Amino acid sequence: MKGSFLVQIAVLKELMKEETRTSVIPADVIKLVKLGAEVLVESGLGDSINFSDADYQAAGARIISHRQELLKADIILKLRKLLLEEITSLKKGAVYISFLDPFHEKALVNAFAERGVSAISMEMIPRTTLAQKMDALSSQASIGGYEAVMLGAQHLKKILPMMMTPAGTISPARVFIIGVGVAGLQAIATAKRLGARVEAFDTRPAVKEQVQSLGAKFIQIDLGETGEDKNGYAKALTEEQMKLQQEGMAKVCEQSDLIITTAKLFGKKAPILITHDMIARMKRGSVIVDMAVETGGNVEGSVLGEVAEMNGVKIIGLDPLPCFAPETASQMYSSNLYNLIAQYWNKETKQFELKREDEIIKNCLLTFEGKIVNEKLMGK
Repeated sequence: MKGSFLVQIAVLKELMKEETRTSVIPADVIKLVKLGAEVLVESGLGDSINFSDADYQAAGARIISHRQELLKADIILKLRKLLLEEITSLKKGAVYISFLDPFHEKALVNAFAERGVSAISMEMIPRTTLAQKMDALSSQASIGGYEAVMLGAQHLKKILPMMMTPAGTISPARVFIIGVGVAGLQAIATAKRLGARVEAFDTRPAVKEQVQSLGAKFIQIDLGETGEDKNGYAKALTEEQMKLQQEGMAKVCEQSDLIITTAKLFGKKAPILITHDMIARMKRGSVIVDMAVETGGNVEGSVLGEVAEMNGVKIIGLDPLPCFAPETASQMYSSNLYNLIAQYWNKETKQFELKREDEIIKNCLLTFEGKIVNEKLMGK
């Protein structure tokens, strides 16, 4: 991206019916314009979160009705991946940024490479201190953890907090959080604020202090050697460890009113944590929220996009949960995108520079100058 012309940054609408978030809000349009970019926004971009085209115009954006025109920009911003057939409309040398699910979208990644587009995958941003402000997976997981509790509470036929009333004392609901990453920690904090009795489990013993600091009880199950990978995800367990984990969790599940599972493995199918046998032993009327349903699910019987029921237990497989709070989720994702662009923006030339040797770019850049350049995708 050399030259004295203004860099055009185009922001596209999301086409999936169930997607209520958007990728850039007017407050960040103002910041992008201040960097020296020309911001093009697809008409109707903010409809789902109550921002009008006039709001984006007031922030300094130019409203474009024809999507094909936006696809010719220097930088294209989105939340969900671009349609495969739209990639041929991108110009050579353009930069495309969104969630891309690269381990399961080989054709999409290949198409970006063939078109000569530099594709950046937001879920590949490393979980480091410097990259924290760009970490969209964590920002969306935080909203998801909150919404999981709220959604579960709506489906429960009892309240979460303890209440002392003239009619007697109401015991607090018991909430069990499985997986204590960003989503799990937010779920613990939310359930505690609502007055529930909260227990949590994770294969990483190191998170025990975090659980206890939020006022929850950490369930200890001896699984032998466990830990996390360099991306901050729990390492996959052996079959023997999985069996020990399920046996240890079964008793807690029997006593729980609401269970939230958050366990995901980076680039892999989610592990099954709650089996049919475990559900059969649970109380009728209890609820499970499966936050990993999009990647195969942690719960046997969970169905993507549906609320299933088994032996009187509701299994919620609605996804993506951040879409239940689209205004806040969009605000956070928009900030992540702006921080990524600002980090590599040359203030003198007013250009976005892809610094190939930079640790963040090295992790999240998938394609460059006609080739797949991300080491994690080599040979896949």
